[in-house]
Amino acid sequence: MSSAGEIAIPDVYVVADNIVSPLGKTTVDNFSALKTGETAVKQHADEAISNQPIFASLFDKGQDFYEDTEQKYTRFERLLIASVGGALQGSDINVGDEKTVLILSSTKGNISLLETENNAPELKARISLSASAKLIAEHFGFKNQPVIISNACISGVLAIITGMRLLRTGQYENAVIMGADVISKFIVSGFQSFQALSKEVCKPFDQSRDGLNLGEGAGTIILSTNKKYGDNIKVLGGSVSNDANHISGPSRTGEELAFAINSALKDASRQASDIDFISAHGTATVFNDEMEANAITIAGLQNVPLNSLKGNYGHTLGAAGLIESIISIQSLKQGLVLPTYGYQENGVTNAVNVCSSAIQVDADSFIKTASGFGGCNAAVIFGR
Repeated sequence: MSSAGEIAIPDVYVVADNIVSPLGKTTVDNFSALKTGETAVKQHADEAISNQPIFASLFDKGQDFYEDTEQKYTRFERLLIASVGGALQGSDINVGDEKTVLILSSTKGNISLLETENNAPELKARISLSASAKLIAEHFGFKNQPVIISNACISGVLAIITGMRLLRTGQYENAVIMGADVISKFIVSGFQSFQALSKEVCKPFDQSRDGLNLGEGAGTIILSTNKKYGDNIKVLGGSVSNDANHISGPSRTGEELAFAINSALKDASRQASDIDFISAHGTATVFNDEMEANAITIAGLQNVPLNSLKGNYGHTLGAAGLIESIISIQSLKQGLVLPTYGYQENGVTNAVNVCSSAIQVDADSFIKTASGFGGCNAAVIFGR
């Protein structure tokens, strides 16, 4: 909608999507596994990633995602190729069109090469996210230079918002947004240094939560402004903010994430009362869940049904915002909000409406939130 003299902002539709995770190779497989209460998080004793056993959601050792006979791609890139390929199979998007943009979301990319390759200029070039994005763009035949989004744990949600904004400008008609991360010793040791990992399956928002689990996975979502997709779910709006508080500790008040939520609502022309459920970041760390509950309360969403999928997938870093948005789109379509695995008793000061079992809903829209190191926050709204 626009007033006289204003430029109309085009609607942005969800065309297709795909998830590749330890729970399945397609979105359908993943949603089916979640409906039956499955979790991919389990204990792993693998000194290649940790000197001590850890609980995480990892692909089976040796599992491949794409037959790379030329050994051209890393494991990270093969995972992305599998996810993008699955999404493209479910669409009629022309990747060779100059109106189609490719966006890559990741926090660590090929960082594991630091553990296996010699420190040399060639490694510096190969390890860059731009190198991975270029290889994947060439593999599928994208014409435009890819866009890279790497902003800690909001990367996936920020990539969706970036895609939405690029399409709204009219510069592009289609956006293929891919996100992935694979777990390495470098990543695990970082979270261990913060004492942020749980010694069991994590429990978002629960009284006994004590940390997060890491996870591997990839998600791809394809967006378009083409009106032939007019009956599809839309990306209605989104926003980002920053705490400017601490390099690793979140805001204690939640006001900054609440600002992103309220800005996303404004961008989507929605009120808090229009939101039917929340896909929370819900890492199960003591401080992040407390902050997020504060933010949700400040935004007036404390009674809205909420879930976190971290107990099913672990924290998939740059893929998290994509995977969790895609699952929530399925929830919107099927009218089923999934439970928060591991949740039993409220453990945050401002109690929020955490789903401990699946609930049927007649839903029109949901909000996906994310927060990350450096104080970054993001919120995106999907709806009919």
